[in-house]
Amino acid sequence: MPNTSATIAGVHFKNPIVMASGTFGFGKEYGKLYDVSLLGGISGKGLTLHAKAGNPGVRVYETASGMLNSVGLENPGIEAFLAKELPYWETLDTARIVNLGGNTLPDYVQGAELIQRDADQRALAGKPAVDMIELNISCPNVKEGGIAFGVKTPAAQEVVRAVRAATKLPLAVKLSPNAEDIAEMAEMCEAEGADAVSLINTISGMKIDVRRRSSVFNNLYAGLSGPAIKPVALRMVHQVAHRVSIPVIGMGGITSATDIIEFIMAGATVIQVGTYNFMNLRAGSSLVEELQQFMHDENISSLDEIRGIV
Repeated sequence: MPNTSATIAGVHFKNPIVMASGTFGFGKEYGKLYDVSLLGGISGKGLTLHAKAGNPGVRVYETASGMLNSVGLENPGIEAFLAKELPYWETLDTARIVNLGGNTLPDYVQGAELIQRDADQRALAGKPAVDMIELNISCPNVKEGGIAFGVKTPAAQEVVRAVRAATKLPLAVKLSPNAEDIAEMAEMCEAEGADAVSLINTISGMKIDVRRRSSVFNNLYAGLSGPAIKPVALRMVHQVAHRVSIPVIGMGGITSATDIIEFIMAGATVIQVGTYNFMNLRAGSSLVEELQQFMHDENISSLDEIRGIV
């Protein structure tokens, strides 16, 4: 069997296929369709310090080769997640990643501290349930008029530095394609002690209802994902992978084994699958099989042979 495994900051991934935050819940629902422990990892639904109800109005709109979403980080809050969801995560044989968001610096820090405290307690009990934090810096900074932390490097740097100091868990920073300079942003993350960067988050887009003469979404704009953004995502992953020495987690429009291979060749250590989960409810299990078959057919014994070759 081809070797599909990878390691990031001591965290083992049996294969490079990780389910992206916001598209897989915390895994329970998909676990009724297939064994999610087949996956390399799961990045859970984005969490904030306190529960959020999400955005009112239309939240999802299908586009040509993709979708727009304006969910608004609806989530139960970190404490509810730790109490109600982690007992399930304890049972999984896959890398378990908490996606952490916030609207202020204290929100991020307190959230990271809560996750770290729980991880310490579970480690002492021999029941670890979180392997990594994925820091979502695409959240709006309420102190800066709502502009996302991940757009300007100085604002993002403040968050990365503070969260890095608040947790000993491996830390990946999820980068926004709307960053002024995404490669510079990645270099900053590495300098501030991040163990990896993941990219890209959704691209800002819009849909207008011509009969209502207004935006479909209450928030005017929404996040574009799916196959339509893959060429942009692949280019950014390639640029970042050639600027940093820490691992890169690539994502954006992946729907096939050949898509995965492209991202690995561009320099990604592992990848994430998002919108495809809505197109194919068994996306994870099918991609695991497809990747093994492709590597067998192409005589690739290990992904290390092709990682970053372009």
